[in-house]
Amino acid sequence: MSWDIIYVFAVLGVAIILFVSDKVRLDLVAIGVMLALAIGGILTPAEAVAGFGAPVVLLIAGLFIVGEGLAQTGVSYSVGDRIVQMAGQQEAKLIVLLMLSVASLAAFMSVTGAGAIFIPVAIRLATRAGLTPSRLLMPLAYAALIGGMLTLIGTPPNLITNAQLQQAGLESFGFFTFTPIGLIILAIAILYFLTYGRHMLPAGGPSKTGKQSQDRRSLRDMIKAYEIEECIGRFEILKNSPLIGQTVVSAKLRRKIGLTLFGIERGSTTNSEAILPARTDIPFQFGDRLYGVMSEPLDLHHYAELGLQPICLDKKGHHISARELGVADIIITPQSQMIGRTLTQSAFRKKYDISVVAIMRKGTPLTNNFASTKLEFGDQLLVVGDWEKIRKLRASREDFLVLSFPEEIKNYLPRRKLAPIALGILAIMLGLIIFKLVPSVLAVLAAAAAMVVTSCVSPAKVYSAINWRSLVLIAGMMPMATALEKSGGLALIVDQMLNLNSGNSPTTMLVALFLLTSILSQFTSNTATAVLIAPVALEIANILEINPEPLLMSVAIAASTAFSTPVASPINTLVMGPGDYRFKDFARIGIPLQLIALLVSIVAIP
Repeated sequence: MSWDIIYVFAVLGVAIILFVSDKVRLDLVAIGVMLALAIGGILTPAEAVAGFGAPVVLLIAGLFIVGEGLAQTGVSYSVGDRIVQMAGQQEAKLIVLLMLSVASLAAFMSVTGAGAIFIPVAIRLATRAGLTPSRLLMPLAYAALIGGMLTLIGTPPNLITNAQLQQAGLESFGFFTFTPIGLIILAIAILYFLTYGRHMLPAGGPSKTGKQSQDRRSLRDMIKAYEIEECIGRFEILKNSPLIGQTVVSAKLRRKIGLTLFGIERGSTTNSEAILPARTDIPFQFGDRLYGVMSEPLDLHHYAELGLQPICLDKKGHHISARELGVADIIITPQSQMIGRTLTQSAFRKKYDISVVAIMRKGTPLTNNFASTKLEFGDQLLVVGDWEKIRKLRASREDFLVLSFPEEIKNYLPRRKLAPIALGILAIMLGLIIFKLVPSVLAVLAAAAAMVVTSCVSPAKVYSAINWRSLVLIAGMMPMATALEKSGGLALIVDQMLNLNSGNSPTTMLVALFLLTSILSQFTSNTATAVLIAPVALEIANILEINPEPLLMSVAIAASTAFSTPVASPINTLVMGPGDYRFKDFARIGIPLQLIALLVSIVAIP
């Protein structure tokens, strides 16, 4: 074994360890791989950065913008609203409609994006039916992953394997080449969740908010879900209070006494004024009555020092309706800049002028003073504030995702009138790709540009709509395939796999590649796995003198079977908190489904 092979395998091994450990961001690992291969002399500088100019990277970037156009114009959310109208309260019917809808949307936009759009819908459906969200969220996540199997553009592994065919000078996959396999797996997955999988889902009890006659949940309903109903306090500012003239930001009451303010009642009597949001630009006045959530036991001495007098929270004062205060339930996303920071460090209140009144981590409310709590991926935050500010949260998808909000917020989609234009652009793009009138990358880039020109996507949101970490991951890992080929490492891997397959059976190789890809995808990025395994599949097909399409498709399909761990895919991680799932839930439900996908692939792909 040459030094070049040893060096390349060492870089690859370190990368896989870092992927599995999740201690370093995946895109940084990919950049490190690219630099290591160039510094080690395995690749030239041009070869090391070639991934950033690859058509597949540009194509995926364009698809992010197209998906953002569908979200901003309300097309994606309208699909969810339609389910709400059609679905009754039968769990089986909800599972079928939800899985079909999510998979259909995921076939044309990112798997994570499609799943994220439907998480609030699933929670709302569960609330209406008196179910726990755990009964619907895992079927949703798996349907999104399977939806990526339905079309050529459904998920990056499909595009990566297709790029291997193009690089080899072979005819590329058609837009619907994946569809028959994906539809079979989707149909079986739906039957799976109606039988075995449904019984394996965490049962729980009725939804925490109970069955309601309306889709909308009030602030009090959501407070019950976060178990802070008994922590709400009402305080009057006395005449000599040092708080007079200060704002909610400068007073720093959360840090000092564990009191998170969310409302101010101002007027001569409690009946004269409604409760107003505790905005950052409103200075406190003598006689103001403040509403807040106490995360520490009431200490009368500390409150007296601040000139605050606890007063009775009567029945009227306790009823805080959505008419007066906007409310939302949000979840921290994987790429959020808030991760590892406290609410103060992330300047959440200053940035959004909204109060965070409670935090839930992995389904368990945090009962301590969370002023110094560092946020983690998957944390759920209950926020309260002005309706206009709450409305804007939907557009701020870089750091968090809105999970639940009152039904009225759907009226605030700023670009809803442009939905027909967005649908027209999508239809033209699909037509160009399906009938191969222009290369796919040109069709997607043209559609992305059209979304911006027609204002379906806000120009200010164009770059934030792109998941740059995913693009850097793909572009940074693509040179590894080149390095394996140049160093002779690819040939070594192929030889070892062929030695295991002494009978040179194509079916055995298909199974081996599927299992290898599927197992790696449970612990590392499925995109990175596809980048590494696709060249191996192509080389094995050449040696066995068989068509490479079945082997490459098995790699693509296997990369999307990220069912067995919560870290296998971002969408799995996103549903873990709201669904109150455990690691073992994914394993006991996901592993049988993976084996089913393998059996389908063995029979259907050839």
